[in-house]
Amino acid sequence: MKKIILILSIIAIATSSVFAQAKAKKPTIMVVPSDVWCKQNGFTKTFNNQGETVMVPDYKRAVQSDPTLLQVISQLNGMMAQRGFPLKNLESSLKTLEKQAADDNMRSSKTGGGVNLSPTDQLKMVAKADIWMQITYTVNSMGPRKSIQFNLQGLDAYTDKQVATAVGNGEPSFAASLPELMEEAVIAHIDNFSSTLMDYFDDLFANGREVVMRIKVWDDWGEDLETEDYGDDELGVVIEDWISDNTVNGVYNLTDGTENYMLFEQCRIQLTYMRKGKERAYDVRRWGSDLRKYLKSIGVESKRENDGLGSVTLWIGGK
Repeated sequence: MKKIILILSIIAIATSSVFAQAKAKKPTIMVVPSDVWCKQNGFTKTFNNQGETVMVPDYKRAVQSDPTLLQVISQLNGMMAQRGFPLKNLESSLKTLEKQAADDNMRSSKTGGGVNLSPTDQLKMVAKADIWMQITYTVNSMGPRKSIQFNLQGLDAYTDKQVATAVGNGEPSFAASLPELMEEAVIAHIDNFSSTLMDYFDDLFANGREVVMRIKVWDDWGEDLETEDYGDDELGVVIEDWISDNTVNGVYNLTDGTENYMLFEQCRIQLTYMRKGKERAYDVRRWGSDLRKYLKSIGVESKRENDGLGSVTLWIGGK
């Protein structure tokens, strides 16, 4: 009887360990200065987005010019690492992005179009973090004493939705360094912040990641999404059926639909898939490619274009 009890105890411990390991999978995080902080401190730049001038954070100049920012990021990285979250380093990701910039500047499409992504979108695609932790902070001086005021936001890198937040003020100190001030200010909030991130990530695993799919038609194709040559339904209906069959629990929203355009929002796609016996990351790029392949199988050519991490466009009628 004692041996049986011992065996059952070992099995229970092993089972608990397996469940704990499964539960322990955490979202990848990258700490970045917020848009507000970058604007307040003069670290912004502009880029041309199809004729419109857009202002974006200049992360490279910020990390190279403000040593206190690196200290704050390093401190937050350490606090999240202690809680088991995988981290992507902003400075390292910027270096990787810089290496790719020369290649992107030379790249063009078959029709002569250039790469059209914002610098922030390019960084997100290089870093591949699930969550961006945006930090806004101000160091206040009261005579010889200093304190720090902060606003920490957890943003889904794919949708830019805020999924966690922490706001607070640290106690004034005579001798504490900036990283110590940050830790003291954040420490009371970080566990609840981390717990909220995990709840959100668990929801992603259970219900899928939210992405956007746009369907557009080339004006020289000669057909449109109301063409009925594809089975018994219009092409638009065939595409919507595919979206329904290839989203988690069939969750999606057809926000707009005409003969030349369809907008699918709040589409929930799986986070992983199996390939050659290995679990691999599944993203909106591969999801768009799967739809492109399906359309090709029914005689419809299309071209896939990524719009950042969380959005993809299929141009119907050719490449």
